[in-house]
Amino acid sequence: MLLVTTIAAVRARREELARLGRRLAFVPTMGALHEGHLSLVRLAGEHADEVWASVFVNPAQFGAGEDLDRYPRDLERDRELLAGAGAVLLFAPGVKEIYPQPPATVVDTPGLAAGLCGAHRPGHFGGVALVVAKLFNIVQPHVAVFGAKDAQQAAVIRRMAADLNFPVEIVVAPTAREADGLAMSSRNTYLSAEERRAATVLHRALQSARAAALSGERRGPALEGLLAATVGGEPLARLQYAAAVDPTTLRPVPAVKGRVLLALAVHLGGTRLIDNLLVEGLE
Repeated sequence: MLLVTTIAAVRARREELARLGRRLAFVPTMGALHEGHLSLVRLAGEHADEVWASVFVNPAQFGAGEDLDRYPRDLERDRELLAGAGAVLLFAPGVKEIYPQPPATVVDTPGLAAGLCGAHRPGHFGGVALVVAKLFNIVQPHVAVFGAKDAQQAAVIRRMAADLNFPVEIVVAPTAREADGLAMSSRNTYLSAEERRAATVLHRALQSARAAALSGERRGPALEGLLAATVGGEPLARLQYAAAVDPTTLRPVPAVKGRVLLALAVHLGGTRLIDNLLVEGLE
């Protein structure tokens, strides 16, 4: 697999692909890869002739006091995993390559970014949208693949790409989970053994609220109450938010009809985890 660190090298290779008429799929990541990321790479391979990935820990999406400095980094391991999953190019730029000067441009979707994680991480989704817009301009993929675990991120990117007329198809892959239901996340490595056991409460809460919805509960606040109550039963867990929202607008739904996105953010010790579950067929 080819490792490149400069925009110029990416563009040179991209011009070669264009001459060959090859279709390109792209998987942007922040590294610290796990099976969830690799499942995105393999899915990307079903949509294109060639798959590229990036590893870039984007400072613009970390707020004050967040884990930018301690976010796990192991580029050589990431490179080996990506090659094994079928990626043929890894773009791993330094911060100065992506941000040679402090950005003066804002890329934001305030309506989609206002609630859920956006309410607790000011500026986060503006940082995500900015770096993804830059990566789309640099790589120029036909397809880009993201994970459903970050449902708000996926919604922001899908809308940003549509509004700015990026010629890229956004594919959102199902959340990859551990055997006990915990959503795979690079931040799971922060958990102690006891916190890791307790972290299954996120999946249990989502499954409980899903069962209620499928059994006829259509009140959004009642579903949120079920989520909160389940998390509240775990002594090590501290709920940040429990939400039942429209999957497209991400706005709270007083009365559910058709489908609903159930979403959670929970602190376990010093680690913040998110998860969500889309429930459909609710007529």
